[in-house]
Amino acid sequence: MPGKSIGFAVALALTAGLAACETATPYQPSVPGRASSGGFSEVRVEPDRWRVTFAGNSLTSRETVEAYLLFRSAELTVQQGYDWFSIADRQTSRDAHTYVQPDPLYSPWHGYGFWRPTWRYQRRGFGWSTWDPFWGDPFWGDRYDVQTIQKFEATAEIQMHHGAKPADDPRAFDARAVIDNLKPRIQYPAPPK
Repeated sequence: MPGKSIGFAVALALTAGLAACETATPYQPSVPGRASSGGFSEVRVEPDRWRVTFAGNSLTSRETVEAYLLFRSAELTVQQGYDWFSIADRQTSRDAHTYVQPDPLYSPWHGYGFWRPTWRYQRRGFGWSTWDPFWGDPFWGDRYDVQTIQKFEATAEIQMHHGAKPADDPRAFDARAVIDNLKPRIQYPAPPK
């Protein structure tokens, strides 16, 4: 009995560990080699102009990536002593890969060694019909796992300004208002244990 308890505890710990790895990119600086990939980065282009980027992992939605980019732009604007910023250029790129793998649990040859199904006629109702392991029978038919993995990365070139934001410019954002509005949606990394 103790062996089953230990085995169950190990399986539970491994499952919890894998589940912890499968989370969307939190709002964090992008640091190579970090357990959770992605995050924000910025480069100063001119004294009041910056290029800001946020890259998400395969579990981070496009909406989240773009919101985190906007939040980082506002946060950086305030940190630099400015009041509002305008977006001069912005783009979001999508990197997608599709993987097609046969499901090994449903392969007609899995686990049967050299035994192979045969084609033959069988009686159904009032007549004869053919049976084929590859056509028509879902038990023997090949099944495939098709997955599309996509990652989003958003980049913006922003220019920072002092004073009141112009009311008629749709590309202008009040930095403190953006922070106040988006802060409840921001997911920060879990504190280290």
